[in-house]
Amino acid sequence: MGHGSNVAINTENHWNGGVEPMKVSYGKLMIWYFLISDTFTFVSFLVGYAASRMANLEYWPFPSEVFKTIPVPGFESIENAPLVFVSFMTFMLILSSVTMVLAVMEGFRMNKWGVIKYMIPTIIGGIIFLTCQYFEWTHLIAEGMTPTFTPFAGAAGEGTPQFGALFFIITGFHGLHVLGGVLLNIYILVQTWTGHYDNKVGHYEMVEKVGLYWHFVDLVWVYVFLAF
Repeated sequence: MGHGSNVAINTENHWNGGVEPMKVSYGKLMIWYFLISDTFTFVSFLVGYAASRMANLEYWPFPSEVFKTIPVPGFESIENAPLVFVSFMTFMLILSSVTMVLAVMEGFRMNKWGVIKYMIPTIIGGIIFLTCQYFEWTHLIAEGMTPTFTPFAGAAGEGTPQFGALFFIITGFHGLHVLGGVLLNIYILVQTWTGHYDNKVGHYEMVEKVGLYWHFVDLVWVYVFLAF
């Protein structure tokens, strides 16, 4: 009887709240839920892209032809550099992910200036990526690509409009995520600079939560880069 009552008490204590699942805070658990749900959205886009590509394989433009230039003022004359520019964009996001890891580590150490030191290059990396995406979009639009028309040809000698539609939808949706991440990182930087996490909160968990989002955005881009 005594043993049974102990079990009942322990069960009641667990269901009364105050016990964190997997020892994860509510906020961190919610960001994981958000990332998982967002993953399904990107997976749906990429599966749709793969299905359209396989269905129009002979008309699908060659990536080495679509992304063969460096559409940055002063570098437009370079017209035979397949995937160099988008590879640079990928490198910048990966590099910003590394500096975000370092910012999170400094947060664990309660090192305010360490967080600031690594958040700044993380933000700069995100801004460079968005700037590069702007140049890429404006270049392709100038070439005549729209969501309903693709000027680049596939093996059959002509292209398919689905390429343009999926390119703008997927990269645009991802770009909005990067923009949101940059704004969140700027918010974290300001809050850190003013001493909010040191003096009022007492921890830097917010840096870790935003860091999870930033790593997710970077990882998704790798799959988008490989898909196109």
